[in-house]
Amino acid sequence: MGRHSLPTQYGAGVSDPRPRARRRTVAVATALVLTVAGGTAAAAKSGLLSFGSNCQDDPVRLSLAASPDIAPALTAAAKRARTEDITSDGRCVAVTVHARESYKVADTLGAGKKIDEQVWVPDADLWIQRITADSGATDVTPSGAVASTPVGVAMVPTAAKALGWPKKTYSWIELAGATLQSDSLKLGAADPSRSATGLLALTRIGTAASGLKNGDTQAAAMMKTLSQRTSDTDGQVLDTLPRDSSGTEQGNPKRNQALILTEQAAYAYNTSNDTDGSLDMFYPKDGSPRLNYPYAMVDQLTTDQSRAALRFMNYLRQPEQLRLLEKYGFRTDDDQAPAAVVAKAGGSSPQPYAEAAPQPAEDAALQEALGTWTITVQSARITTVVDASSSMSEPVPKTGQSRMDVTKASLLQALATFTPEDEIGLWEFSTKLDGKKDYRVLVPTERLGDQKAAGTQRDKLSAAFSALKPVPDGATGLYDTTLAAYKAATESYADGKFNALVILTDGVNQDPGSISRTALITQLQKLTNPERPVPLIVIAVGPDADKGEAQEIAEATGGSGQSVSNPAQIHTVILKAIVAAGAQGDTGD
Repeated sequence: MGRHSLPTQYGAGVSDPRPRARRRTVAVATALVLTVAGGTAAAAKSGLLSFGSNCQDDPVRLSLAASPDIAPALTAAAKRARTEDITSDGRCVAVTVHARESYKVADTLGAGKKIDEQVWVPDADLWIQRITADSGATDVTPSGAVASTPVGVAMVPTAAKALGWPKKTYSWIELAGATLQSDSLKLGAADPSRSATGLLALTRIGTAASGLKNGDTQAAAMMKTLSQRTSDTDGQVLDTLPRDSSGTEQGNPKRNQALILTEQAAYAYNTSNDTDGSLDMFYPKDGSPRLNYPYAMVDQLTTDQSRAALRFMNYLRQPEQLRLLEKYGFRTDDDQAPAAVVAKAGGSSPQPYAEAAPQPAEDAALQEALGTWTITVQSARITTVVDASSSMSEPVPKTGQSRMDVTKASLLQALATFTPEDEIGLWEFSTKLDGKKDYRVLVPTERLGDQKAAGTQRDKLSAAFSALKPVPDGATGLYDTTLAAYKAATESYADGKFNALVILTDGVNQDPGSISRTALITQLQKLTNPERPVPLIVIAVGPDADKGEAQEIAEATGGSGQSVSNPAQIHTVILKAIVAAGAQGDTGD
């Protein structure tokens, strides 16, 4: 038997042929009279015979953690399964459902810790991807999806009609822009660092902006404004809607007239007896990303548990359960939009569209959107230290460019994601660049929006990035540079900002007269202050760099070591590292 194998007689979507063991007692007894002893023993061993016992006497108990939006539907399905005596190997399957925020479960599993549940149904597979990408995380095994629901923008009727709903259609960036241009139309969302709904929408906005002139800056501005109206979770964002149609509520500056929301959440809101009013739903014309509710087994299950878990998964795929999920506002077919669900969610022709849903966002796009969000919401103070040793002149395969050329382009791309409030600086290092020093400060770390003699700090940095050149015959003075830069970063710590030091190197330390690695790590640990965190992010670039060393040095400060085979990946890696460091900071708080 495989670890998560299912008895062959109960294939996907096939009903258990033995819904109630007691009803078959007489028939089984008759069959026993006509059965040879060997056949009887085999049947009993397989679990096909109950000998009059009720399967409920010794059920296989499973605990299931589910995203709060789908937990009520799964609870109803679990109760129905218990009533119908759904079995696995002759034992009833008893499932208990617990509503748990997906990000909290992901944080726990990602840290290598265990949860009390054996099965997990988060709202999106991006949480599964985040965990499985980490070798130190708790084992999670996905086994398909339960349901889906698209993400759109829901509005109170007066706001929707003002924008021409339902006939007038908008792209994601047009919808976001429309809400930001009107003082009377405020857009709310759940925090993208905690909400798949918020993150998927943010990624769509960022992707759309990337194709526009100055799109990165426009997207950052939108994120900055949106960040002022975020709630911790998808459930909490609904509480920001006006409570009634009174002028007091409609004019309350803390109320939102539009929300980034799933179709299912709008459906639940519109069909609830606890709400006063309804929502209309915009489905952006450039595609609505979807939550897909993956079904995953957590850690090491026993054979009985894994088979029972798959039995319940297959039970959820049966027509009766699919109809149950639709009654709770979910879609169960990727190719069809249930008319009743769409109507109750506030959709109306020509929305939603007949076109297929967009392909799931790639992990790199999600990380970039989340990284941009992190540095946008909390202004950053980051000093970038770039290796200028002669090896940076080495060519990058298949590009026709040197390591330094590709590094500069990636850094300029990263710079575009920062806002005028962020403080960014630039150092370069090799050996003996400034007298006996291996490093040189090219642009002090200051606010990007500050005016300089010939433009802004951003202009000065752009020019400095573009002017970076490898030093002929220069070696890699990594250790002394790292210590000096970290001292400067900790001494100039800015309260209320995300402080970090980013070092990019394509080699190992080559300065024989420098501090040793052991002494460097000791000094970094002494300089580290949990109350004033400055994570060190060391990026090992190319085949000559030592990722293990980068990780060891960075971890001394609570930071992380990263590696890229191609310098073009630096932009994404910086954002990913910032997200990781920011998450650690949140945990520490």
